[in-house]
Amino acid sequence: MSGHEVIGTAMVPDGVELRLLRSGDDYAIVLERNELMSTDINASEEALATMTCERLGPCQAPQLLIGGYGMGFTLRAALAALGEDASVVVAELVPEIIEWARGPMRELTADCLDDARVLLVNDDVAMLIDAATDGYDAILLDVDNGPDGLTRELNDHLYSRHGLQAAMTALRPGGILAIWSAEPDPAFAVRLRDAGFEVTEVRVNAQTDSPADCPADCADERHVIWFARKD
Repeated sequence: MSGHEVIGTAMVPDGVELRLLRSGDDYAIVLERNELMSTDINASEEALATMTCERLGPCQAPQLLIGGYGMGFTLRAALAALGEDASVVVAELVPEIIEWARGPMRELTADCLDDARVLLVNDDVAMLIDAATDGYDAILLDVDNGPDGLTRELNDHLYSRHGLQAAMTALRPGGILAIWSAEPDPAFAVRLRDAGFEVTEVRVNAQTDSPADCPADCADERHVIWFARKD
């Protein structure tokens, strides 16, 4: 990407190389020529948290699982929406992502990783899901560009029939599995319903603070979030 300085690289375990780029005050994490996330396009990552919390409604001591950290937009939005009795587990598989958060992007991070409500786990979110039974009120997934293993083929497990069944088991009754995607995937929505979830698919604006306020001609600026609720 022209005009950007490479300030860090990281290997995704069993996956690909990521690069952290900087241009002035803006940062981006890229895979080859694909921009996975950036500081100037973050509304949908925030919506992943805020819209999930809205759907949960009043909930005593809610327990959330977020995978992965990325640039922390989802985590910070969740902390802003939740009360002091909440607990948020953040699973981030790539150690350098956290090093970048605490290093060159520390002003953006705003100490969210040190919030008393946050437990950071440097491991695969699938491990935490598989180990839980009725453990979470919500599971928020943004570990790839959608339900395909772009950065790591093993991520496909999360979106498989077995992975969705594991998520169902890990959620409490009424809990929500929320999944971010850069693009629609009708087959995946069907897979969620086949797994027993009540599914709502929402198109959200990628670049503004008003996810629902997106003109009909801005399809390329929209991302997708599936909200899959357990009975």
